[in-house]
Amino acid sequence: MAQRVQVLYSDDIDGSDADGTVTFGFEGVVYEIDLSEKNRAKLEKALGPYISNARRVSGRSKRGGTKARVAAGDARSIRSWAQEHGYDVPDRGRIPGSVREAYAAVHG
Repeated sequence: MAQRVQVLYSDDIDGSDADGTVTFGFEGVVYEIDLSEKNRAKLEKALGPYISNARRVSGRSKRGGTKARVAAGDARSIRSWAQEHGYDVPDRGRIPGSVREAYAAVHG
């Protein structure tokens, strides 16, 4: 018997369907938030003046509008792997750093 597991993400701001996970940093701390396209646009608009005048230190290269979808795919992979290996991870929202580190150690 085949089993199909579907994970649905909710926007952490308003509870609507999320289109992806957005990763951003402030004061040396990296954050993730699941957002709809509408709320992602609001975040980009709010941060835009600061980002355009800031110096880039490190991180991913700019990938246009696909960044949230790529991050969401990573989050799904990590969640799936973690659940299969007995880690306690929420079905949505932030994945604990210890789980991300364990995933990275196995998957390089």
